[in-house]
This record gives sequence, structure tokens and C-alpha cells, in this order.
Amino acid sequence: MIEVRNITKYHLRETVLDDVSFDVAEGTQLGLLGPGGAGKTLLTKIITGLVKPDGGYVKVDGVDVHSLGAVELATLRAKIGMLFQNYALFDFMTVQENIAFPLQRQGGHTRVEMVKKVNELLAEIGLKGTNHQYPRELSGGMKKRVTFARAVVHQPPILFYDDPTMGLDPVTSSKIFIMLERMRKRGVTSICITHDVLGVRDICDTFALLDKGRLILEGSRADFENSDVRLVRQFWDGTSD
Repeated sequence: MIEVRNITKYHLRETVLDDVSFDVAEGTQLGLLGPGGAGKTLLTKIITGLVKPDGGYVKVDGVDVHSLGAVELATLRAKIGMLFQNYALFDFMTVQENIAFPLQRQGGHTRVEMVKKVNELLAEIGLKGTNHQYPRELSGGMKKRVTFARAVVHQPPILFYDDPTMGLDPVTSSKIFIMLERMRKRGVTSICITHDVLGVRDICDTFALLDKGRLILEGSRADFENSDVRLVRQFWDGTSD
């Protein structure tokens, strides 16, 4: 369970997050929606303890994230997988080495076990046989899938996806959303930041819409479809009316 309460953040005396509150129940997926600059990525950084809020608190499994010391925070982050917007792959590592990296940090895995896990994931994401390729040899869609594999290889109970289909073609985007839905069915608690409302409508349990740092609406698909708030209708339906 992720509990976000009254999160406020200032930058140069301007409010960039304004009293934001919502919950993500265990085993569910929240679609975090909103235009660019709405504060979505900043909010996830606060949830994961990378940035401290100026007001409010975040609890993960009942623990106040920002009350933790460095060691405790590192333990918490080990439970979280992150699919980065810009891939964040190590250029000097092969696909296999990139995906296995979280397992190496976690410890307790033999090389044979790590290779097996990597091979299983590569087959699952349709990239079997790419073990020894480098990121520069991959297309954008392939890099995104490798990033996904690296995020889930150590089976974290919590996942964050930062605009997982940005810049991808419709076919590759569909593959990414299928993988996100697969994780949801496995009981992973997740937050998916995205502009692709059509892509996440069927794979998220709840949604939250941010605009200019404020939470406009949080709720189910039905709540969004039945909302009479103009901004919600524009964003959900993809209209300018």
C-alpha cells in the first residue's frame, strides 16, 4: 500500500506540488496522468525518497519514507523497480549484464541462476538471443523492453513506470502495455506515469490526474468517464473542447 498525503513542494518560491493526496492499494496499478510539467515525475521521486517534500508525508507499507535513515531507505528502494523514461541503461554493459545488475546488487545469486533469470525474461519480452548485444545496437523499443526486464528481474513488489511508451510506435507500445498488465496480474503494486490514456485505460485499477501540481481527480475509470470537469474530459477523451 502506498499512501500519499498532502504532499507539497516549492521551487524558487513557486508551488510545484500543491497538497496532493491519493492511495495505491496493494496489488493494484494507478495510472498517473497529466500534461508535461504537471509534477508527475517529481511526485514519484518524492514517493521513492529521492526528493523530500516541503509538506505532507508518504508511507509505503505503513512506513514513513522520509523518516528513514540511509540504510533503511536503501532497503526500501530494493523493494522498488523503476522503468526510466530515458532507458538509463549502462552503455558499457551488454543486455545480459544490464538486466542482471539488480541481481548482483541484491546478492545471493550464482552466475548460473542470474543467466537463467535473464534468459527467461528475454524470452518473455521477445528479445531472446540478444544477451551479448550492447544498448547502442538496439532500437528504442528494444531498449525500453530491456529496461523493463531490468526493473522486474529481482521481482520487486512495487514498480514505477515513467512514461513507458514515450516515442514508441503503436505496435511496440502495445507490447509494453501487455507486459505492464502481466505484472499487475502477478500482484505487483505499481504507478504508471503516462500521456497515453488510451493505452492504460484497460490495465489500471485507478487513475489520478495532475495539472500544474494540483490533483484534479482521483478515482476509477467510471469516475473519469462520468466526470463533468472540463480538464478531465479533455484529457480522458483527447479533445480540445
